[in-house]
Amino acid sequence: MSLSLNFTSQKAELKRLKLPTRYYHFNDDENYVKLLSIGEGIFPKDKINLKISLDSSDCIISTESATKVYPSTKEFGINRFDFRLQNSSNLEYINDELILFKEAKYLQLFTLKTDSSSSFFYADIISSGRSFEHFDFTQMYARNKFIIDGELEYLENFSISGDFLKEYFIRHHSESYVYAKVYVKSEDNIKFEEILRGLGFNSFTLTRSKKMLIGVITQKNIGKIKKMIHTIWTSYREQRNAKPFNLGKQ
Repeated sequence: MSLSLNFTSQKAELKRLKLPTRYYHFNDDENYVKLLSIGEGIFPKDKINLKISLDSSDCIISTESATKVYPSTKEFGINRFDFRLQNSSNLEYINDELILFKEAKYLQLFTLKTDSSSSFFYADIISSGRSFEHFDFTQMYARNKFIIDGELEYLENFSISGDFLKEYFIRHHSESYVYAKVYVKSEDNIKFEEILRGLGFNSFTLTRSKKMLIGVITQKNIGKIKKMIHTIWTSYREQRNAKPFNLGKQ
């Protein structure tokens, strides 16, 4: 199951589409791709591949709904992302939440390669599971790589179990069971960090070379955390002098 799209000078070219992967491409004001590639969810042994290349192009990406990962006794469901940006391109990927079902096993492999002239905004949301489950998944493994001008800028490599998260929230007496990570490369990272702090987002930090911003936000429910992400994303677009954008999910 895979989707590969190239955008060159704002024009889209479909390179690969393997069912049941599906997508919608809108181009009224900006390139907007809504992904429908996961169908009812990710099952054991599924391998979902998304590859998007931008050359002198802008693209907003969102998912149609939450990503659901189904139970597994042995095999992992795999979700692979590969993004390439060059020549003053801009990528904005606004994810819905990840819902790991009881006994789910999930592997995420995320790679973003960009040149210094391009920018991106990417957000990942992880929920506690279905309403009647609470971090009952078996294992989640993620490797997120961000490469700028051919050099590794940031690597995130972790494996975590539902039991570990349960113990963590009990130990810290926390009820903010939904958390999100936001990864940003803006036109001016230092200025954008100051803007976010002014809005009350104090968890963002620059990478060592200051080429990226990374932040973690937590909340008690999905609705509140999505509003926070929308505020951050709106500020990102304002910094780029871009108009507000409606993802069509209201």
